[in-house]
Amino acid sequence: MLTKVRSKPQSVVMIGFESSGKSTLFRGLTGQETGEEANFRGSTVTMHRGVLTSEMDLADLPGIRVEDDSMTTRTAMEAVTDADIIMLVVRATHAAKELPLLLKAANPEGKRVLLVLTFADKIPARLPELERYYSDWLGIPVYTVDARRFAFADRTELLRRLKEARTIRSGAGELLPRQFPAMQPQTTWLEHPVWGRTLSLLLTLLMFAVPVLLAYLLSAWLQPIVNRHVIDPVKSWFEGWPVVLRSFLVGDYGVLTLGSYSFLWAFPVVLLLGISVALAEESGLKDRITDSLDGPMRRIGLNGRDLIPVLSGFGCNVVAVFQSRACSACTRKSCVSLIAYGSACSYQIGAALSVFGSAGHPWLFLPYIFVLGLVGALHTRVWNRKPGQLAAQAYETKTFLQKPGIRAVSWRLRTVIKQFLLQAMPIFIVICLAAAVLQSTGLMAWFSAMARPVLQLFHLPPEAASGIVFSMVRKDGLLVLNQGEGELLRSMGAGQVFLLVYLASTFTACLVTLWTVKKEMGWSFASSLAGKQLVTSLVSSAIIMLVAVN
Repeated sequence: MLTKVRSKPQSVVMIGFESSGKSTLFRGLTGQETGEEANFRGSTVTMHRGVLTSEMDLADLPGIRVEDDSMTTRTAMEAVTDADIIMLVVRATHAAKELPLLLKAANPEGKRVLLVLTFADKIPARLPELERYYSDWLGIPVYTVDARRFAFADRTELLRRLKEARTIRSGAGELLPRQFPAMQPQTTWLEHPVWGRTLSLLLTLLMFAVPVLLAYLLSAWLQPIVNRHVIDPVKSWFEGWPVVLRSFLVGDYGVLTLGSYSFLWAFPVVLLLGISVALAEESGLKDRITDSLDGPMRRIGLNGRDLIPVLSGFGCNVVAVFQSRACSACTRKSCVSLIAYGSACSYQIGAALSVFGSAGHPWLFLPYIFVLGLVGALHTRVWNRKPGQLAAQAYETKTFLQKPGIRAVSWRLRTVIKQFLLQAMPIFIVICLAAAVLQSTGLMAWFSAMARPVLQLFHLPPEAASGIVFSMVRKDGLLVLNQGEGELLRSMGAGQVFLLVYLASTFTACLVTLWTVKKEMGWSFASSLAGKQLVTSLVSSAIIMLVAVN
């Protein structure tokens, strides 16, 4: 009896510029539950992959930029060569300008191609004429769609046209397309020449401050409950176990104890900040803010788009370093440098709030965040590429502002949560085990003794050395400063407490962040980043000592 061999499904790759509606279209074609993250061949850059039919798989590549050399754009271009069918996704409102640029970037020569024009609700009512024109011009099937209101009929028609995909007519890409009148994106106060940047900065701070405040209130409420019903019972259960094993599981750096506590303080920030950023992305507000702040960001060696990974760092530095893959090759090092120094991760935020509260000075948190951001920006500007060397944006596109959908927000949020659970937490567990080894062997105490001269230099009590050392392992190591119910902290002045927390936060990036940077960018850059951060931390701490302590 002969067995029928099932043929390999055809691969369909969806490619387009950022904010072209690809992700929304992907959800409509595959369904939210079927889309999963997968790595590109030989790359750490991820894409979304789903099933169209038994004969076709669909891959949604990261949004690309014109003349961009980021890791995500380069890898997306390489993925096109392996595809059977290319689905070009272009905004119908800007097709005359964006389509030639996309054809040049993707170079789908010799591939079967389908063109999908999104934002169909924003163009004139002559949709059949628009489809016929681009189909006749390129010699390929064309379909216009409002991806936000994607219906079953749209899916059926798109699948039919995918089967009809053909190669682009020879020489067609060299001709200029006809311009069609279309609705332009609305102008807002964010584009105002005087107040636009200030408003964008305020909205950015609000996008960060609100979820952090809510996460802190939630974690502070949950902590005694978790201690009483989870941590204390777990410690009791392991009572009598071998000392070494207890140290690894429920000691000061135990996987179960510190892991549970850190998750309690970190996950709410990652979750709520993820929701905030997702709402800003789906509404189009994120693109407007990053465009508005492009000028100020260039002054420190970055561009507006690099602001998103920096903001993500306030949830988790590891996730932010991964997101920096979308940065240009000439700005990624600067972006990672700012993340490591100025993006106070959720662990650091929770620990700093707790320490300031124990000291009786909770109001210090706001100036603490401000100084971190200010010094972080100066640190990035001094140590990294000059802004004059950054290339100007090749093509500026203004996005439409619209009401975000619940399904779209949940899709983006799921990606952030998966990155935290599957990438950040495993690294954290490894560091917990390493810290437990250092503590059990006495090396942690030796490191603490080495840190005491630094504290004496800044007129800080030597008893606080453990806070410096533990924060180098994880930023929530600051919590050891709460020893004795905050007795040490209350014996210090407000300026001393501020300086101590700042120094512990910036002396070096935590081992988890440095390990991630090493994996992404190599030992050489990771060690260089740590050394430069150490210098900036000591110099800025000396200035703070002169201003705030003396």
